[in-house]
Amino acid sequence: MERSEAPTPDIALSLARSHSGQMSGRRVGFCLSDKKRRRMNLDAFAVFCEGHGVEVVEIDLTQPLVHQGPFDIIVHKLSDVIVDAEHDSQSQQVLANFQSYVSAHPSTVLLDPLPAMTQLLDRFASYQIMSELHKSLRDWSICSPPYLEIHSAGDLPSIQQALMTQGLSFPLICKTRVAHGSLSHEMSLIFSAGGLADIRPPCVLQSFVNHGAVLHKVFVVGDRHFCVERPSLKNFPSGPCERKTIFFNSHQVSKPESNSDLTALDEQMPCLPPPSSEAVAALVRELRVQLGMALFGVDVIVSIHTHTLTVIDINIFPGYEGVPQFFSSLLSHIKSVLDKQASAGPPAADPPESTQTTGGPSAATTGL
Repeated sequence: MERSEAPTPDIALSLARSHSGQMSGRRVGFCLSDKKRRRMNLDAFAVFCEGHGVEVVEIDLTQPLVHQGPFDIIVHKLSDVIVDAEHDSQSQQVLANFQSYVSAHPSTVLLDPLPAMTQLLDRFASYQIMSELHKSLRDWSICSPPYLEIHSAGDLPSIQQALMTQGLSFPLICKTRVAHGSLSHEMSLIFSAGGLADIRPPCVLQSFVNHGAVLHKVFVVGDRHFCVERPSLKNFPSGPCERKTIFFNSHQVSKPESNSDLTALDEQMPCLPPPSSEAVAALVRELRVQLGMALFGVDVIVSIHTHTLTVIDINIFPGYEGVPQFFSSLLSHIKSVLDKQASAGPPAADPPESTQTTGGPSAATTGL
């Protein structure tokens, strides 16, 4: 007689919960860098979750994940690992192990999918998404500034010609291609063709839009979003001028308590109207579909000339500073995702442990 196999821990856990119909006992794995862990105040979030019957588990990527699970859901920001895996064999192995675990446990929900996060680490990819928004959101007058990808240090006349062809105008914001790490906040404001000698490829050049020194950061948590106003760069005269390139750190300029000279307006001007709440909601809905993500941020400004809502950047799992409802919103989204999974019935049996790493993230359940 054949001996029936006992269900895996993941399946046993899911079956027990489907019978009990309760959320208690859920296990949420968090995979964050030390810096992100501190900024999010994960310890406080763990206490908050414990009061709602949800256990938060900090995942140690140096140890096998199978011994740390099972997990109902994994919330992660593996930006460091993804970027380092481009050139570091140890990071490649860590990422491969994570992908292998995800592939072998499709019942574990992943916030957010690795391929989606990877594309946002590359401004060449994210700016392409931004450039298409005006088509799908034409009823809302939403756009993004024209931009140009600079792959290598070519001759300046060729870059100038490409700027004209793509419809860019001075001044220009120069940003690194990689949208992660401290260097990603190091930017420059270029005022003339001569200033193009200061760019360090690979990078993105983006037309600067005067916006009254006000940045609107939109923080997305599943179906909810929050708008927080921050300082931003002041207005500059349109068109080329003989002014030296300004180098700045965007994080320093736009932090809540910033008092940088770059954010002080040189002229008196009436306050711009805030972004339309309906337009922001439409933008968030569209980006959630386009990105396939639930935890991200969008930087938007309002043009002083056209009052058009202008998207200038998209961020992976941001800091959510200034969002007092973040803990409750994140837990609510986690519960919503797991409720939907439970209502769909017990998941199919997880396959045996595998070392396969290709396509791993796409095999996981995603928590939209």
